[in-house]
Amino acid sequence: MKKEAIVLLNMGGPNNLNEVEIFLKNMFADKNILTMKSSLVRKMVGGLIVFNRTESSQEIYRELGGKSPIVGHTKKLVQKLQKKLGEKFIVDFAMRYTPPFACAVVDRLNKEDIDKIYLIPMYPQYSTTTTKSSLEDFEECYHNSKGNALLVEIKHFFENTTYNNAVIESIKKRVGESEYRDFDIIFSAHGLPQKIIDAGDVYEKHVNRHVSILKEMMQQEEMEFHNVHLAYQSKVGRMQWLTPSLEEKLKTVRNRGVIIFPIAFTIDNSETDYELDIEYREIAQELGFKDYRVCKCPNDSDLFVDALAEVYKKMK
Repeated sequence: MKKEAIVLLNMGGPNNLNEVEIFLKNMFADKNILTMKSSLVRKMVGGLIVFNRTESSQEIYRELGGKSPIVGHTKKLVQKLQKKLGEKFIVDFAMRYTPPFACAVVDRLNKEDIDKIYLIPMYPQYSTTTTKSSLEDFEECYHNSKGNALLVEIKHFFENTTYNNAVIESIKKRVGESEYRDFDIIFSAHGLPQKIIDAGDVYEKHVNRHVSILKEMMQQEEMEFHNVHLAYQSKVGRMQWLTPSLEEKLKTVRNRGVIIFPIAFTIDNSETDYELDIEYREIAQELGFKDYRVCKCPNDSDLFVDALAEVYKKMK
C-alpha cells in the first residue's frame, strides 16, 4: 500500500561545534542569502564572512551547550506529529545548512513506496531567503534522484488559527501570574536587507499581517498589554535592513517591562536562545528595564502539532 510522507523543512543548526563552519559555509553559499549574480563574487564574499564569523559563532554555540537546540526540538515535533497521524504516514525533516540534509532524507524516502510528499517549511511567513531556499533545495535533490512521488508544497501558514493559538499560549505562559498592563510586547522578526524586500520579497507584508492577526486575538483574549510593537533582529553589515531594529525599539519603549515573542521562528535556535535571551537581555538591562522576558517558540507543543496536521489536510 502506497504511503504519504510529510517533510518539515528548516534552516538547521550545528549539531556540534565542528558543524559551525559547515553551517556558515552552506548558508553563505546560498544564492537566496547572498544574492549577487556572480557565483565567484558570492564565493569570495561568503568565504570572508565564514572566516570572520566561525570563531565567534562557535563561542555562541558553546554557551548553548555545544550545539543548536533546533534539531532536538524538531525531532520531538516529528515524533509527536508521526504519532498523531499514524503509521500510514512517514513524517521526517530536512535541514538546509546542516544534517540531516535534504538529499539524505530523499534517499530514505525513495526506499519506501510513497505516492506523495508534502513539504512544509517551518517558517510562518514566506521569504525567498528561507521558504524558497528550503523548497528549492529539497526539490532539486528529489528530482535528481529520479523519484516518482508527487511533491506538494505550502509556502506560509501564519494565518492558521491553531498555530496562532500556540503563539498565544506561549505568550500567556511567559506572562504567567503577572499583569499584562505591566508589559509592552514586542514581536521580534528576523531582519532582512531592504534590497531583498525591494526586489519583491513579501516577507515584510506577511510579518505585518501576522502581527495584526495576533493583536486582534490578544484583544479577544483580554491580553491588554501596555503597547504592542514590531521590530527586527539580527542585522549584520552596513547595508540598510528592515526597521526598526530591536535595539532601537527597546530604546523607545518607556514601560519598564517587556515581553519578546520571536514571530519569525517556530523552533527555538541560537537567534532565540542566545541572541534574544542573552544578548538583547543585556541591552535591556543597560536601558533600565526591570523585567525582560522572552517567549519560547511553539517547538513541539500540542497546538503546533495540531496546526501542522491541519496544514497537511489543507494541502490535500
